[in-house]
Amino acid sequence: MIDLRSDTLTKPCPEMRQAMANAEVNDDVIDIDPTVERLEQKVADLLGKETAVFMPSGTMTNQVALRLHCRAGDEFICESGCHIFNYEQGAFAQLSGLVAKTVAGEGKVLKKDQLVNLINPDNEHAVRTKLVCLENTHNKGGGVVLPSEGVAEIATWAKENSLAMHLDGARLFNAVVQSKKTAADWARHFDTVSVCFSKGLGAPVGSALAGPLSMRKEMVRNRKVFGGGMRQSGIIAAGALFAIENNVERLVLDHANAASFAAVVDQHANLHVDLEKVHTNIVIFRVDPEIGSAKEFVDRCEAAGVWMYPFSHDTVRAVMHLHISDSDARRAGEIVCEVAK
Repeated sequence: MIDLRSDTLTKPCPEMRQAMANAEVNDDVIDIDPTVERLEQKVADLLGKETAVFMPSGTMTNQVALRLHCRAGDEFICESGCHIFNYEQGAFAQLSGLVAKTVAGEGKVLKKDQLVNLINPDNEHAVRTKLVCLENTHNKGGGVVLPSEGVAEIATWAKENSLAMHLDGARLFNAVVQSKKTAADWARHFDTVSVCFSKGLGAPVGSALAGPLSMRKEMVRNRKVFGGGMRQSGIIAAGALFAIENNVERLVLDHANAASFAAVVDQHANLHVDLEKVHTNIVIFRVDPEIGSAKEFVDRCEAAGVWMYPFSHDTVRAVMHLHISDSDARRAGEIVCEVAK
């Protein structure tokens, strides 16, 4: 089975497991876990921020960030396909009493001109507009890397209007490798940045939220209320450290494999890939209705040896990761085309 459902399927290599087994640990709630502290400093340095806080998941880092910038009754602006709005159970409403104002970006990419008239007036009838959230790379956009100039324009506009900026950078390191810009280059436009270690980087668990030192106490406090305070968490932090130090540059291989897979799939007349939008490790392709729904097609592909994810009624998502070789990617594309025939 060639499993392309997600890059979260990655498992720690023997060297990462050894680093985790050897990790120096302490109670990270009562005191400070030294391995967690090293990871947090490493992430802060990479992102050009003053501090970072280790948390169990990207959902938690995103939700904590929303609470840092907003209070109950406030709203944030986001792209309509973003992870925060679509894949976190509306936690911003359930847990924090916030409202999301969604805007459909072209190709999932927001432009400043779409936002300029969206700030609510400051009166007793309207929720307060406080924050702009962007996602880079964009999952539902097929792993698209946001244009850096557009991000800078939105950030400048936000600052001029006293709005905070948060980046859901679950796959930020994919953007780093594809764009050849540093993580700090991307992060400088944002007040807070979330990054994930358990996707393409291959760690078993964990994300971090980075931002100004003045927010650290509230980051930790909100992590606690969401159940994210962990004790001897250096064991998993060691896996994340190993991932950052060893698995960032190799992401280029995943991107190349995605391009190879996409090129093969796009050769079939009933399967359609926008090759120009295959920026990183995610490929989304459309299935013509005459060969079935996306779910039906995915089921047939699974039976033939390729496991993918139906992303909508007529689109399928395939994700490359460190367990997928170049030959796996090309063979998967061939099998998908054979099934389509």
